[in-house]
Amino acid sequence: QVHLVESGGGLVQPGGSLRLSCATSGFSLDYYDIGWFRQAPGKGRDGVSCISTNHGTTYYADSVKGRFTISRDNAKNTVYLQMNSLKVEDTALYYCARRNPLFYTGVGTESEYDYWGQGTQVTVSS
Repeated sequence: QVHLVESGGGLVQPGGSLRLSCATSGFSLDYYDIGWFRQAPGKGRDGVSCISTNHGTTYYADSVKGRFTISRDNAKNTVYLQMNSLKVEDTALYYCARRNPLFYTGVGTESEYDYWGQGTQVTVSS
């Protein structure tokens, strides 16, 4: 069975950092892209970042470029999202999801991803 489980969320002050983890099981990271999305209250789910199976190519939304870094540890079946210089507007429920890399590139949209985690809350507030 395919599972993705996010962790690492919490409350942090503006300018602070958090590292999110996405622990996967039931498939190999060698063959699937992993993306991070977020959903703020009352808004839709937006793509944040994606790491591809293609040489580990990474993609970022413009709003997080230069502040967030996505990485993966295939041996641990885990993908990470390091978030630095956090802003109040980064507050959201963060999800990771799996995507077949054969047909897609970039961060992409929700419909490109087939399995999702339950999400982890990130709150940036003073």
